[in-house]
Amino acid sequence: MNHFTVDCLIAGAGMAGLTAARILQAQGLNVVVLDKGRGIGGRLATRWSDNDAGVRARYDHGAQFFTVRDVSFQTHVDDWLARGLVKEWARGFAGASGQPHHDGHPRYCAVHGMNSLAHDLARDLAVTTSARVNRISPQEQGWRVTMAMGDHHTAASILLTPPVEQSLALLDAGETILADDTRAALERISYDPCLALLVELDAPSRLPEPGAVQLRGDPLAQPLVWIGDNHRKGISPDAFTVTLHAGPEFTREHWEAPDDVIAQRLLQAANDWLGVPVRRWHVHRWRYSQPVVTHPDACLFTTQPAPLAFAGDAFGSSRLEGAFLSGRAAAHLLLKVMR
Repeated sequence: MNHFTVDCLIAGAGMAGLTAARILQAQGLNVVVLDKGRGIGGRLATRWSDNDAGVRARYDHGAQFFTVRDVSFQTHVDDWLARGLVKEWARGFAGASGQPHHDGHPRYCAVHGMNSLAHDLARDLAVTTSARVNRISPQEQGWRVTMAMGDHHTAASILLTPPVEQSLALLDAGETILADDTRAALERISYDPCLALLVELDAPSRLPEPGAVQLRGDPLAQPLVWIGDNHRKGISPDAFTVTLHAGPEFTREHWEAPDDVIAQRLLQAANDWLGVPVRRWHVHRWRYSQPVVTHPDACLFTTQPAPLAFAGDAFGSSRLEGAFLSGRAAAHLLLKVMR
């Protein structure tokens, strides 16, 4: 990666970072988005693989669906609906009892997997993946961003959207000193981890309509908090795939456990809902899955030592919609000081 100088460098190509980048670029700013992963999206994550018969199996293994409460996000979702990128999946899911629970509020999903929404947001943006930042340091007229390979870039402003612990580590490595109240507010934020088990079945699952059970907070369902049928959801039309999410207590206890131990425990817990032979499985570890202590505002912004914003689903609301609103809020604050 060659050296570049930009108006704003954004770390993280998830919902918040890509939303902010689109707003800033539309206002004429020169923006670059870097993500350390091999792909974009963060927890807008869809995995696929071909089985032994050459059939493609797909799994949403991060965010499973999203809801809408804010008018501005609804406008964005209406555009996705009009273009056939998302659809309404359900208006509620069954719990451990298997009885349906409908509250009338739409749950949306992406027609081709949740990661497709990240790719839609990233269109026409300068996004680089496998771009690992080592440290971020203040300098005269902005910031110096040093990459893992030793090259560096300069930016007038920075937007950090990774989990806050990771963002603070980058600033600490660059000897960036934040105001005490800013540092304290960021350090209060915390996340739950999640173990995800991706399962391909030999036949359709026994999950109740619409193809999922939501188990968070149900003591009878431990250690699971979610089981979703990707085939019934529509993103895996040719293979019977299911995503299982473990609860935070189980996840912490088994984080270092071998994959086969994790899979055995979760498959046993899900047996009544699956009810058919398992063809294959894969364990995925989400270290920062769900914010549990969030910042009350949609983002955190400071101009000391230079324009710097923090955004993501740990700011404001922890939902996918919250990440969108957080990225938008951060972009508007950056525009005020960058114009």
